Amino acid sequence: MLRRNIRLRREYLYRKSLEGKERLLYEKKRKIREALAEGKPIPTELRNEEAALRREIDLEDANTAVPRTHIDDEYAYAAEKDPKILLTTSRDPSAPLQQFVKELSFVFPNAQRMNRGGQVISEIIESCRSHDYTDVVLVHEHRGVPDGLIVCHLPFGPTAYFGLLNVVTRHEIKDKKAIGTMPEAYPHLILDNFSTKLGDRTANILKHLFPVPKPDTKRIVTFSNQSDYISFRHHIYEKHGGPKSVELKEIGPRFELRLYQVKLGTVDEAEAQIEWVIRPYMNTTKRRKFLGN
Repeated sequence: MLRRNIRLRREYLYRKSLEGKERLLYEKKRKIREALAEGKPIPTELRNEEAALRREIDLEDANTAVPRTHIDDEYAYAAEKDPKILLTTSRDPSAPLQQFVKELSFVFPNAQRMNRGGQVISEIIESCRSHDYTDVVLVHEHRGVPDGLIVCHLPFGPTAYFGLLNVVTRHEIKDKKAIGTMPEAYPHLILDNFSTKLGDRTANILKHLFPVPKPDTKRIVTFSNQSDYISFRHHIYEKHGGPKSVELKEIGPRFELRLYQVKLGTVDEAEAQIEWVIRPYMNTTKRRKFLGN
């Protein structure tokens, strides 16, 4: 298993190293296409390669015309099987953190909760790879209040780091009849206002934590972005008076997420390339919207 992981990692890095060559070849083909479409002469630096490039252009289709990146490979096989998630915490978790993680294990279908104990992150990641887990979710706290969430996609990343704010668990709501029971059906997803490239990347990371639901399921999970704060809400709906009468009922938990870093590797790789990180002390940071409008 260790040799297999090393081989897969080497293949992934090799595909990643080819991206520069593929991008250069794509730019050459694009210049030839534009010259032919506009009736202009072929650029002089491409005339020696024109015949070979035109043959390749003729053989391309919608899938091969645009070069793929390693980012495309990360979730290339996500639709073939349901996600399998491991949920764990920082060391020595408090009772509120354990309660919150327990509720998250019901929010994410096919999630398994594990007591952290004395295990180090690299051991957890290696064990998850060997048991075909697709994601690892780590929850951190500060003085008993959950304040951080890390989503690490396996086997090779990406890893998204979120800050957790305004956490309200089902356990904290005293009226148990009002919130009802937690259903285990696969939920429908609502991803609102992830309109930028980084927003699309973030929505992609979050949506692949959930399997494809059945059309008639009445459970809804919402990730709504407002000023780069992602609100998580969990509802079920009922139709008491026919199709035009829909009643939404929130069943919890609820919290806000604030993305502050995306890495191209797994959480145990200290040398992994950083794809994006927030710069809170730049003059323009407060005015900019990174995830959506």
